[in-house]
Amino acid sequence: MNRINKKLQEDKKLLSIYFTAGYPNLNDTVTIIQDLEKSGVDMIEIGLPFSDPLADGPTIQASSTQALKNGMTTEVLFSQLKDIRKSVNIPLIIMGYFNPMLQYGVEAFCKKCAEIGIDGLIIPDLPVDVYNEQYKATFEKYELINMFLITPQTSVERINFIDSISNGFIYMVSSASVTGSNSGFGDEQTKYFKRIAEMNLKNPQIIGFGISNNETFTQATTHAKGAIIGSAFIKHLTNNGVNTITNFVSSILK
Repeated sequence: MNRINKKLQEDKKLLSIYFTAGYPNLNDTVTIIQDLEKSGVDMIEIGLPFSDPLADGPTIQASSTQALKNGMTTEVLFSQLKDIRKSVNIPLIIMGYFNPMLQYGVEAFCKKCAEIGIDGLIIPDLPVDVYNEQYKATFEKYELINMFLITPQTSVERINFIDSISNGFIYMVSSASVTGSNSGFGDEQTKYFKRIAEMNLKNPQIIGFGISNNETFTQATTHAKGAIIGSAFIKHLTNNGVNTITNFVSSILK
């Protein structure tokens, strides 16, 4: 069974952390992953930096720009991760835009992910219809789970279609904005969380965008299986470096 599915079966609320590979420094990637696992994180989303990250707010955009300047590429990331399964057991997901994967070759990219122990992908700009028609068979061949995003504006019909072709979790975007732009959830977002929970989808939901502390993590996981933190963690790395990761995670899970 895929590590993501195993983790989703655990009787607990899950914390997933996103960071940009190659940030703050090019060779920080493996250390950050190892320290996140040791700190009690359940899943990790490794961001493959891209020059035009449409869904990302200024914090993640800035980290992507710096990571690219540092020399991060798809090849470098794969090289850094080649022995990651010797020291890390939790699910690892690569989150990135489709263009670098196309340039690498979709099948070659999936094959390499499988070789090094990546469990799944999140590709915000790959339409679900295109994935279903052109790439689903390739992902399944390499036992990679592809997670799709929904927003408060996603239609019920679309959500049901995404649920029908998914085999992991559904990434619930908390609002129709870019990452890192919220400070707590209001009534409208809470209603959205409840509405999706009441659809009784076959795939659990994990909420992302706008989660930055214990309060917002608790709010999000009241109606979902877990929550994803990205911008707040990258700000922590920017301000405190890579040696205080445990402090950050313990502040969320306290």
